[in-house]
Amino acid sequence: MRVLIADDEPLARRILREHLAEFPWVDVVAEAATGAEAVERILEFEPDVALLDLRMPELDGLSAVRSLPGARMPLIIFVTAYEQHALDAFNVGAVDYLLKPVRAERLKEALERARARLQPPPAAPGARPALRKIIGRAGAELHVFDPAEVIAFVAEGELVYVVTTTGRFLATHSLRRLEAGLLPPVFRRVRRQVIVNMDHIRTIAPLTSKRWLIRLSNGMEVIASKRMAGAIRELA
Repeated sequence: MRVLIADDEPLARRILREHLAEFPWVDVVAEAATGAEAVERILEFEPDVALLDLRMPELDGLSAVRSLPGARMPLIIFVTAYEQHALDAFNVGAVDYLLKPVRAERLKEALERARARLQPPPAAPGARPALRKIIGRAGAELHVFDPAEVIAFVAEGELVYVVTTTGRFLATHSLRRLEAGLLPPVFRRVRRQVIVNMDHIRTIAPLTSKRWLIRLSNGMEVIASKRMAGAIRELA
């Protein structure tokens, strides 16, 4: 789960980071100190969940949410010292409303609620997976691949490419649609623009204290956070 933290108080952001570090399935992808910065970071990093303070400079949390286009809206969890705005928060679709000081157990409960919303609904008995085959386009030709042949999906601007054992093709779905239709834990989003097939990971090596280099079977290299690299090692 990709999470953004937005709070104008550095100490409040640090406390949330420390709590979130206890959950290996959470990756903090960005932070913001103002409402306007939160909107910019959400549009840039496309987090699954945003932890927003209500009182921030430039834009308050509610105004920040209202300014986001619906297609780019993450799940929202408000974290605030003001209990009187709960109704307004839920009216803009918030998943939860946490009061400071935030307890780790309460934060986990809110994140679990968000994670349940992010997971695709279970398939009906006997139903086939949403994406049994992957379609890639090369010119006028459509190529059909088994998921096992796919090494990675890479977003570049508005385009998404399928990187396979035989080449690189233009995808027919968005990265978000692909992520929802692919079966975990084989496919894993390791950064905002990249989903990798874990069966094609060959090495994971540290670059810095916070970043790791993942090398895939075709020689492709992807930089991931330390937390994400750790989660991949646990699942491998």
